[in-house]
Amino acid sequence: MTTTAIDTESKTLRIERDFRAPVERVFDAFTKPEFAKEWWGPEGIVPKIEFDLREGGAWRAVMENTEGQQYTVAGVYKIIERPHRLVYTWGWVEDGERGLETTVDIRLTQIEGGTRLTLVHGVFDSVAEREDHGKGWSSSLNCLDSYLSKAE
Repeated sequence: MTTTAIDTESKTLRIERDFRAPVERVFDAFTKPEFAKEWWGPEGIVPKIEFDLREGGAWRAVMENTEGQQYTVAGVYKIIERPHRLVYTWGWVEDGERGLETTVDIRLTQIEGGTRLTLVHGVFDSVAEREDHGKGWSSSLNCLDSYLSKAE
């Protein structure tokens, strides 16, 4: 099957969000487990998170929602350009196997008063999956905003 540009575009998530924090602090929030554990994932908790922060290094996070269900996601770092860019793969883990692998590309730009985050995540199998991840990322970025506000 051939994927057209329109199909690819409709199955790719794009989010832009501004934070009142320096670029380095936002980058650290994504790359230091002790910081990421404080905000990673939609509202809930992160009982386990591991980063081997080097290109080719693996990462893994276990997220637990408010009902106590746990979800594991893992991937591999592709590009690390501190403090402006981070690219890694993303795949949900079920029965010990990582499923469909997508790519997360995070770019951080200094703006007046803080940092602009541009996140591109895809390509998903469907528009519905893209929308589900959009809800998850929006919730996570709300948690990141709260974390960065407290950490000032």
